[in-house]
Amino acid sequence: MTFVSTRVPELKPAGTLPVGPPRPSLGTRLARRLSGVVAQTVVLTMTAIWLFPTLGLAVASLRSPADNSATGWWTVLREPHQLTLDNYVALLSNESILRSLWNTVLITVPSTALVVVIGAFAAYALAWLEFPGRDWLFVVLAGLIVVPVQVAIIPNARLFGMLGIYGHIVGVVAFHVAFGLPLAVFLLRNFFRTIPRDLLEAARLDGGSEWSVFARVVLPLSGPALASLTIFQFLWVWNDLLVALVFATSDNAPITYTLREQMRAFSSNLDVIGPGAFLSMSVPLVVFFAFQRYFVHGVLAGSTK
Repeated sequence: MTFVSTRVPELKPAGTLPVGPPRPSLGTRLARRLSGVVAQTVVLTMTAIWLFPTLGLAVASLRSPADNSATGWWTVLREPHQLTLDNYVALLSNESILRSLWNTVLITVPSTALVVVIGAFAAYALAWLEFPGRDWLFVVLAGLIVVPVQVAIIPNARLFGMLGIYGHIVGVVAFHVAFGLPLAVFLLRNFFRTIPRDLLEAARLDGGSEWSVFARVVLPLSGPALASLTIFQFLWVWNDLLVALVFATSDNAPITYTLREQMRAFSSNLDVIGPGAFLSMSVPLVVFFAFQRYFVHGVLAGSTK
């Protein structure tokens, strides 16, 4: 008779806690805490560097031209009576500034809306519709993202001149839409591909057309990606200066163009430049904070596949 020896596991009394991983050493714990402190210090330092000139601009916009010429903006800490809203009252009474702000809205809103709408249609087709050359078309569109704006300025200026839209708001909007669509299609197409195919097939089996699937299933699930794209496009168009300098005139120029003209004509005209720049900067900040809860999720979901 052959006996097979088996090893009996050691039994432990009930209620005995399992032995976990070894406790980190003092050096490991110290390194972890220092890494957290260093990261927080770097973040706070970068935030202060970014906010310091912004704070200076805000304070300068609230001081009179005489005070801005006499002392630095930081003197307001000991002389708060220098703060006044007269610069903003004068700015909003300036016909040129008001016209440029309205032109900025007329340029930014259509450029953003058209990019989001057209990009959503194109991205859905590239994500879920089968047609010859679909993948190659997507590769070409993705490659257009890296094309710099400067490359297309002269050809587009000649084309817009032939079409009769050079120097008009339509030409500025057309340029922004053309250069915003590649990134829009790339982000939205990759986000649409994360939607389960079974969900779309179920909607089709229920009798839904492609338009119904797109409008009632895909778009409601794509809020984060659409919000991220809206933020990107809005910030780019609102803060643009190069395209405005080339394709706009003084009659239909945005606020960035007008502020640049003020700086060129009056290098010390802070009573106009200060409040105008701060007002121009505040609008994109409002848009960003309004959509920030969708921003990170939309970027991460739309940038990988």
